Amino acid sequence: MIDVQPNSTIEDSQEEYKNIQCGYCNSSDIVKNGNRKNSNNIKQRYRCKNCGRSFILEKEFSGLKGNSKVVTLVLDLYFKGMSLRKIEDHLKQFYDIDVKYVTIYRWIRRFIRIMNDYVDTFKPEVGDVWQTDEMSIKSKGENVWLWNCLDKDTRFLLSNIVTSSRYVKDARLVFHKARQISETKPTAIITDGLPAYYEAIQREFNWTPDKRKVEHVKLVAIRDHINNNRVERFHGSTRERTKVLRGFKGNLQAQAILNGFRTYYNFIRPHYALDGKTPAQVSGIDLQLDGNRWLNLIQKSVHQPNCNKA
Repeated sequence: MIDVQPNSTIEDSQEEYKNIQCGYCNSSDIVKNGNRKNSNNIKQRYRCKNCGRSFILEKEFSGLKGNSKVVTLVLDLYFKGMSLRKIEDHLKQFYDIDVKYVTIYRWIRRFIRIMNDYVDTFKPEVGDVWQTDEMSIKSKGENVWLWNCLDKDTRFLLSNIVTSSRYVKDARLVFHKARQISETKPTAIITDGLPAYYEAIQREFNWTPDKRKVEHVKLVAIRDHINNNRVERFHGSTRERTKVLRGFKGNLQAQAILNGFRTYYNFIRPHYALDGKTPAQVSGIDLQLDGNRWLNLIQKSVHQPNCNKA
Protein backbone atom coordinates (compact mmCIF):
# COMPACT_ATOMS: atom_id res chain seq x y z
CA MET A 1 0.00 0.00 0.00
CA ILE A 2 1.06 3.58 -0.66
CA ASP A 3 1.31 5.71 2.46
CA VAL A 4 -1.13 8.62 2.42
CA GLN A 5 -0.44 11.76 4.43
CA PRO A 6 -3.23 12.89 6.80
CA ASN A 7 -4.21 15.89 4.67
CA SER A 8 -4.04 14.14 1.28
CA THR A 9 -6.38 11.89 -0.65
CA ILE A 10 -5.91 8.55 -2.39
CA GLU A 11 -6.16 10.37 -5.72
CA ASP A 12 -3.34 12.77 -4.72
CA SER A 13 -1.11 9.86 -3.76
CA GLN A 14 -1.76 8.01 -7.01
CA GLU A 15 -1.05 11.18 -8.99
CA GLU A 16 2.34 11.45 -7.25
CA TYR A 17 3.37 8.01 -8.52
CA LYS A 18 1.76 8.14 -11.95
CA ASN A 19 4.90 9.07 -13.90
CA ILE A 20 7.43 7.14 -11.79
CA GLN A 21 8.82 3.88 -13.16
CA CYS A 22 11.41 1.44 -11.91
CA GLY A 23 14.78 2.15 -13.46
CA TYR A 24 15.45 -1.60 -13.85
CA CYS A 25 12.23 -3.24 -15.07
CA ASN A 26 10.10 -0.16 -15.97
CA SER A 27 7.29 -1.27 -13.65
CA SER A 28 5.05 1.41 -12.17
CA ASP A 29 4.25 -0.71 -9.09
CA ILE A 30 6.55 1.12 -6.68
CA VAL A 31 6.53 2.40 -3.09
CA LYS A 32 8.66 4.83 -1.12
CA ASN A 33 11.64 3.24 0.59
CA GLY A 34 13.20 5.85 2.87
CA ASN A 35 15.68 8.58 2.02
CA ARG A 36 19.31 8.77 0.95
CA LYS A 37 21.13 11.61 2.68
CA ASN A 38 24.40 13.40 2.07
CA SER A 39 25.85 16.66 3.38
CA ASN A 40 23.83 18.82 0.99
CA ASN A 41 20.48 17.21 0.29
CA ILE A 42 18.05 14.36 0.84
CA LYS A 43 16.92 12.16 -2.05
CA GLN A 44 13.82 9.99 -1.97
CA ARG A 45 14.44 6.27 -2.47
CA TYR A 46 11.84 3.97 -4.05
CA ARG A 47 11.39 0.19 -4.08
CA CYS A 48 9.92 -1.71 -7.00
CA LYS A 49 7.34 -4.29 -5.88
CA ASN A 50 7.79 -6.13 -9.15
CA CYS A 51 11.56 -6.80 -9.12
CA GLY A 52 12.31 -5.86 -5.51
CA ARG A 53 15.15 -3.44 -6.36
CA SER A 54 15.59 0.01 -4.86
CA PHE A 55 16.35 3.15 -6.87
CA ILE A 56 16.25 6.92 -6.82
CA LEU A 57 14.91 9.24 -9.48
CA GLU A 58 17.32 11.20 -11.65
CA LYS A 59 19.79 8.33 -11.70
CA GLU A 60 21.97 10.35 -14.09
CA PHE A 61 22.72 12.66 -11.13
CA SER A 62 23.63 9.89 -8.69
CA GLY A 63 26.90 10.35 -6.83
CA LEU A 64 26.69 14.15 -7.00
CA LYS A 65 26.30 16.52 -4.08
CA GLY A 66 23.62 18.47 -5.90
CA ASN A 67 20.28 17.35 -7.27
CA SER A 68 19.08 17.93 -10.83
CA LYS A 69 17.98 21.51 -10.16
CA VAL A 70 21.35 22.44 -8.67
CA VAL A 71 23.35 20.85 -11.49
CA THR A 72 21.26 22.39 -14.25
CA LEU A 73 21.37 25.77 -12.49
CA VAL A 74 25.16 25.49 -12.53
CA LEU A 75 25.16 24.74 -16.27
CA ASP A 76 22.85 27.64 -17.01
CA LEU A 77 24.83 30.16 -14.95
CA TYR A 78 28.12 29.01 -16.43
CA PHE A 79 27.11 29.28 -20.07
CA LYS A 80 25.44 32.62 -19.41
CA GLY A 81 28.85 33.94 -18.39
CA MET A 82 29.29 33.46 -14.65
CA SER A 83 32.66 32.26 -13.37
CA LEU A 84 33.13 29.00 -11.45
CA ARG A 85 34.01 30.79 -8.21
CA LYS A 86 30.98 33.08 -8.48
CA ILE A 87 28.76 30.04 -9.02
CA GLU A 88 30.32 28.46 -5.91
CA ASP A 89 29.47 31.60 -3.92
CA HIS A 90 25.96 31.74 -5.41
CA LEU A 91 25.17 28.17 -4.31
CA LYS A 92 26.48 28.80 -0.80
CA GLN A 93 24.74 32.15 -0.36
CA PHE A 94 21.29 31.30 -1.70
CA TYR A 95 21.00 27.52 -1.26
CA ASP A 96 23.47 26.80 1.57
CA ILE A 97 25.15 24.20 -0.66
CA ASP A 98 28.89 23.94 -0.15
CA VAL A 99 30.34 22.82 -3.50
CA LYS A 100 33.87 23.75 -4.52
CA TYR A 101 34.51 25.31 -7.91
CA VAL A 102 36.58 22.31 -9.03
CA THR A 103 33.58 20.05 -8.41
CA ILE A 104 31.37 22.43 -10.34
CA TYR A 105 33.81 22.25 -13.24
CA ARG A 106 33.70 18.45 -13.18
CA TRP A 107 29.90 18.58 -13.36
CA ILE A 108 30.08 20.84 -16.38
CA ARG A 109 32.62 18.68 -18.21
CA ARG A 110 30.66 15.50 -17.44
CA PHE A 111 27.29 16.66 -18.69
CA ILE A 112 28.37 18.66 -21.71
CA ARG A 113 30.16 15.54 -23.00
CA ILE A 114 26.96 13.50 -22.59
CA MET A 115 24.81 16.17 -24.26
CA ASN A 116 27.26 16.83 -27.11
CA ASP A 117 27.47 13.13 -27.98
CA TYR A 118 23.68 13.09 -28.21
CA VAL A 119 22.96 16.28 -30.17
CA ASP A 120 25.73 15.55 -32.68
CA THR A 121 23.66 12.58 -33.92
CA PHE A 122 21.07 14.95 -35.42
CA LYS A 123 21.25 16.42 -38.91
CA PRO A 124 19.94 20.00 -39.04
CA GLU A 125 18.07 21.22 -42.11
CA VAL A 126 20.08 24.35 -42.76
CA GLY A 127 20.33 26.79 -45.64
CA ASP A 128 22.87 26.78 -48.46
CA VAL A 129 24.87 29.86 -47.41
CA TRP A 130 27.35 29.40 -44.56
CA GLN A 131 29.29 32.11 -42.77
CA THR A 132 32.73 31.33 -41.36
CA ASP A 133 35.19 33.37 -39.37
CA GLU A 134 37.97 32.90 -36.85
CA MET A 135 38.60 34.67 -33.55
CA SER A 136 41.54 34.79 -31.16
CA ILE A 137 41.27 33.21 -27.69
CA LYS A 138 43.81 32.53 -24.95
CA SER A 139 45.13 29.02 -24.25
CA LYS A 140 48.05 28.50 -21.84
CA GLY A 141 48.70 32.22 -22.09
CA GLU A 142 49.11 32.09 -25.87
CA ASN A 143 46.84 33.26 -28.66
CA VAL A 144 45.09 30.38 -30.45
CA TRP A 145 42.23 30.38 -32.93
CA LEU A 146 38.58 29.48 -32.65
CA TRP A 147 36.96 28.85 -36.04
CA ASN A 148 33.16 29.09 -36.26
CA CYS A 149 30.92 28.03 -39.14
CA LEU A 150 27.33 29.33 -38.90
CA ASP A 151 24.35 28.78 -41.19
CA LYS A 152 23.10 32.14 -42.44
CA ASP A 153 19.37 31.28 -42.42
CA THR A 154 18.86 29.28 -39.21
CA ARG A 155 21.88 30.62 -37.28
CA PHE A 156 22.71 27.01 -36.43
CA LEU A 157 26.35 26.72 -35.36
CA LEU A 158 27.57 23.85 -37.51
CA SER A 159 31.09 23.62 -36.14
CA ASN A 160 33.58 25.34 -33.86
CA ILE A 161 37.19 24.18 -33.89
CA VAL A 162 40.18 25.32 -31.79
CA THR A 163 43.61 25.32 -33.49
CA SER A 164 47.03 26.78 -32.75
CA SER A 165 47.55 28.15 -36.28
CA ARG A 166 45.64 29.53 -39.27
CA TYR A 167 46.87 27.35 -42.12
CA VAL A 168 44.83 25.57 -44.80
CA LYS A 169 44.77 22.36 -42.75
CA ASP A 170 43.20 24.29 -39.86
CA ALA A 171 40.55 25.94 -42.02
CA ARG A 172 39.65 22.55 -43.50
CA LEU A 173 38.86 21.17 -40.04
CA VAL A 174 35.96 23.55 -39.47
CA PHE A 175 34.48 22.77 -42.92
CA HIS A 176 34.97 19.02 -42.49
CA LYS A 177 33.09 19.08 -39.18
CA ALA A 178 30.31 21.19 -40.69
CA ARG A 179 29.94 18.70 -43.55
CA GLN A 180 29.55 15.87 -41.03
CA ILE A 181 26.80 17.72 -39.17
CA SER A 182 24.78 19.09 -42.11
CA GLU A 183 22.83 17.15 -44.72
CA THR A 184 22.96 20.17 -47.03
CA LYS A 185 25.92 21.09 -49.20
CA PRO A 186 26.30 24.88 -49.30
CA THR A 187 26.25 26.85 -52.54
CA ALA A 188 28.30 29.66 -51.00
CA ILE A 189 30.56 30.22 -48.02
CA ILE A 190 31.23 33.77 -46.79
CA THR A 191 34.60 34.41 -45.12
CA ASP A 192 37.04 37.24 -44.53
CA GLY A 193 40.16 37.71 -46.63
CA LEU A 194 42.30 35.04 -44.94
CA PRO A 195 44.08 33.24 -47.84
CA ALA A 196 43.73 29.79 -46.21
CA TYR A 197 39.95 29.80 -46.76
CA TYR A 198 40.12 29.65 -50.56
CA GLU A 199 42.23 26.51 -50.76
CA ALA A 200 40.40 24.89 -47.83
CA ILE A 201 37.05 25.31 -49.59
CA GLN A 202 38.46 23.97 -52.86
CA ARG A 203 39.88 20.88 -51.18
CA GLU A 204 36.92 20.19 -48.92
CA PHE A 205 34.04 20.85 -51.33
CA ASN A 206 35.14 21.32 -54.96
CA TRP A 207 37.48 18.41 -55.62
CA THR A 208 34.63 16.10 -56.68
CA PRO A 209 33.16 16.01 -60.23
CA ASP A 210 29.94 17.53 -58.85
CA LYS A 211 28.84 20.26 -61.27
CA ARG A 212 27.53 22.45 -58.46
CA LYS A 213 30.62 24.05 -57.02
CA VAL A 214 30.70 25.98 -53.76
CA GLU A 215 31.25 29.68 -54.30
CA HIS A 216 33.74 31.39 -52.02
CA VAL A 217 32.56 34.90 -51.14
CA LYS A 218 35.60 36.68 -49.76
CA LEU A 219 35.09 39.93 -47.88
CA VAL A 220 38.04 42.27 -48.08
CA ALA A 221 36.53 45.53 -46.79
CA ILE A 222 33.97 46.59 -44.17
CA ARG A 223 32.05 48.41 -46.92
CA ASP A 224 31.33 45.21 -48.88
CA HIS A 225 27.62 44.92 -49.67
CA ILE A 226 27.68 41.32 -48.40
CA ASN A 227 28.61 41.03 -44.74
CA ASN A 228 29.42 38.45 -42.10
CA ASN A 229 27.36 40.10 -39.38
CA ARG A 230 25.74 36.95 -38.02
CA VAL A 231 28.97 35.13 -37.29
CA GLU A 232 30.49 38.35 -35.97
CA ARG A 233 27.54 38.67 -33.59
CA PHE A 234 28.10 35.08 -32.53
CA HIS A 235 31.70 35.97 -31.72
CA GLY A 236 30.34 38.60 -29.35
CA SER A 237 28.25 35.95 -27.56
CA THR A 238 31.31 33.72 -27.30
CA ARG A 239 33.36 36.58 -25.86
CA GLU A 240 30.79 36.94 -23.07
CA ARG A 241 31.75 33.41 -22.00
CA THR A 242 35.51 33.38 -22.66
CA LYS A 243 36.36 36.77 -21.11
CA VAL A 244 35.29 35.47 -17.69
CA LEU A 245 37.64 32.49 -18.01
CA ARG A 246 40.66 34.72 -18.73
CA GLY A 247 42.06 31.98 -20.93
CA PHE A 248 41.98 28.19 -21.09
CA LYS A 249 44.50 25.77 -19.65
CA GLY A 250 44.99 24.11 -23.01
CA ASN A 251 43.38 23.51 -26.40
CA LEU A 252 41.65 20.31 -25.27
CA GLN A 253 39.97 22.11 -22.38
CA ALA A 254 39.02 24.99 -24.67
CA GLN A 255 37.48 22.62 -27.22
CA ALA A 256 35.49 20.77 -24.56
CA ILE A 257 34.02 23.93 -23.03
CA LEU A 258 33.29 25.54 -26.40
CA ASN A 259 31.56 22.35 -27.56
CA GLY A 260 29.29 22.85 -24.57
CA PHE A 261 28.70 26.43 -25.62
CA ARG A 262 27.74 25.18 -29.10
CA THR A 263 25.08 22.94 -27.53
CA TYR A 264 23.85 25.82 -25.38
CA TYR A 265 23.70 28.17 -28.37
CA ASN A 266 21.94 25.71 -30.69
CA PHE A 267 19.55 23.88 -28.35
CA ILE A 268 19.07 25.78 -25.08
CA ARG A 269 19.14 29.53 -25.65
CA PRO A 270 16.11 31.09 -27.40
CA HIS A 271 16.99 33.73 -29.99
CA TYR A 272 14.94 36.90 -30.27
CA ALA A 273 15.81 37.13 -33.97
CA LEU A 274 14.26 33.66 -34.43
CA ASP A 275 10.97 34.61 -32.71
CA GLY A 276 12.01 33.02 -29.44
CA LYS A 277 13.04 29.71 -30.99
CA THR A 278 16.42 28.04 -30.89
CA PRO A 279 18.50 27.43 -34.04
CA ALA A 280 17.82 23.71 -33.57
CA GLN A 281 14.05 24.25 -33.71
CA VAL A 282 14.31 26.44 -36.80
CA SER A 283 16.46 23.79 -38.50
CA GLY A 284 13.92 21.01 -37.88
CA ILE A 285 15.24 19.53 -34.63
CA ASP A 286 12.57 20.06 -31.98
CA LEU A 287 13.42 17.98 -28.90
CA GLN A 288 10.49 19.44 -26.90
CA LEU A 289 12.78 20.94 -24.27
CA ASP A 290 10.09 22.64 -22.20
CA GLY A 291 10.54 24.03 -18.69
CA ASN A 292 14.03 23.18 -17.45
CA ARG A 293 15.63 22.75 -20.88
CA TRP A 294 18.98 21.63 -19.46
CA LEU A 295 17.33 18.84 -17.46
CA ASN A 296 15.21 17.69 -20.37
CA LEU A 297 18.21 17.56 -22.68
CA ILE A 298 20.32 15.63 -20.15
CA GLN A 299 17.55 13.09 -19.63
CA LYS A 300 17.09 12.61 -23.36
CA SER A 301 20.85 12.28 -23.80
CA VAL A 302 21.06 9.56 -21.14
CA HIS A 303 17.82 7.67 -21.64
CA GLN A 304 16.74 8.28 -25.24
CA PRO A 305 19.83 7.91 -27.46
CA ASN A 306 17.67 6.98 -30.45
CA CYS A 307 15.19 9.84 -30.12
CA ASN A 308 14.19 11.09 -33.61
CA LYS A 309 13.58 14.58 -34.82
CA ALA A 310 10.07 15.84 -34.25
